[in-house]
Amino acid sequence: MSNVISLSEARLGDKGVITRVGTDARDEHGAELERRLLELGLVEGAVIQLLHQGAIGRDPMALKVDDMRVALRRREARGLTIELFAQAAE
Repeated sequence: MSNVISLSEARLGDKGVITRVGTDARDEHGAELERRLLELGLVEGAVIQLLHQGAIGRDPMALKVDDMRVALRRREARGLTIELFAQAAE
């Protein structure tokens, strides 16, 4: 199993580091999502952990990003790629 995943695929408790912000979509929506994620402090190299997920469709997600907490929808989390830490990838 690869330890590089989209954040939208993360499971409760997964922890890793952000390796990519943005999607392959080069349209207006993709650029807006990337800008919003960066403004929230979701930058490459930040340590991220999935703390909580909603009951319906596991949405929204509560995340710990370095020392702050952020809530995202799973569709927004598709714009982030993370590399899971070894214990979380198993």
